[in-house]
Amino acid sequence: MIKLPFGVDINNLIDDLRIISWESAEILLYYSKMLEDSNNKSNIIKSGINDNPVTLADLKVNELIIRKINEKYKDIRWTILSEENVKLEANYSEIKDHWVWVLDPLDGTKDFIQGTGNYAMHLALTYKKKSVLGVVLIPEKNELWISDGEKLWCEKKDGTLKKFNKSKNNNLNEMILVTSKNHNNQVLKKVIEKINFKKVVVMGSIGCKIASILRGESDIYISLSLPGKSAPKDWDFAAPETILKAGGGAITNFDIKELVYLKSNFEQRGIIIASNNKQIHRKICSQIREIIAINDFYSFS
Repeated sequence: MIKLPFGVDINNLIDDLRIISWESAEILLYYSKMLEDSNNKSNIIKSGINDNPVTLADLKVNELIIRKINEKYKDIRWTILSEENVKLEANYSEIKDHWVWVLDPLDGTKDFIQGTGNYAMHLALTYKKKSVLGVVLIPEKNELWISDGEKLWCEKKDGTLKKFNKSKNNNLNEMILVTSKNHNNQVLKKVIEKINFKKVVVMGSIGCKIASILRGESDIYISLSLPGKSAPKDWDFAAPETILKAGGGAITNFDIKELVYLKSNFEQRGIIIASNNKQIHRKICSQIREIIAINDFYSFS
C-alpha cells in the first residue's frame, strides 16, 4: 500500500474521490447536454474557442474538486495544481510541497464542445514529483478508473465493476495506435505512416486514449511535441499514467525515462510512448526510436 500523508486513510480517500468524481460527472454531462443546442454555446464557452477553450464545465468542476478536497482534508499539507488555476495565474509559483494533487477538470475540452464524448476528468496525487494515485473519469461511458497505487479497477456509477482486458498484440505492425484528434503535427503523421500500424484510431483526451488501451480497443499511444510548439502538460498525463501502470502497461519518454512532474513549466515535452504491456515496452520504444532516427524525422539532441 502506498504511503500517504499522516492522518489520511487510503480507503476513506478512495471513497471521497469516488463521490467527488461522480458529482463532477453530473456537471460535465449537464453541460454536454446543454451544448447540443447551439444557442447555448456562447454562454457555456467562456474563452479561446479556437485555441485553448475554457467552458463553464471546466470552471465548475475545478471549483467543486478543489473545494471538496480542501474542506475534507483542511489539516493535510498538500497542494492542488490545476490546469484552470494555472491559466488564471500567469506567474504560477514553483510548488515545493512533497504531496501535490494534479487536476485537469476537463481533459479534451475541444471534444467536449464538439460533442464526441471523448472527454475526461483527471485527478492524480503525486509524491516527490511522481504520480502515486489517480482517477480518470469518463462520464459518457459511465466509467471511473481508479488506481490506489497498486491495483486498478473501473467502476460504473452504481458501484458495479466493469471488466476490461488489454490486447495481447506485441509487435508494432500488429498494434492499433490511438492518436490525437485535435493535437497533431506533420512529423507525427510521418512516423505513424512509416511504422504502418495495423489500424489508427483518432480520439480526443489522453485519459480516453489510455482507457482505450486498458479496454483492449487499442495498444499504443505516441505523443510527439515539436520544439517551440505547444506540449502536453502534467495534468494531461499524471492520472492516465497512474492507471495505465497499475493495469500492467507502461508510459515513458522514448528513452525509457519515467515521467517527472511539477517542473517549472509543467510541460511534458519530446516523445512520450504509452503501451499496453510493460514487459515489452522497452523493445517497442527502441523500435520507434530507430524508425525515427533512420528516417531523420526528429532531432533527439
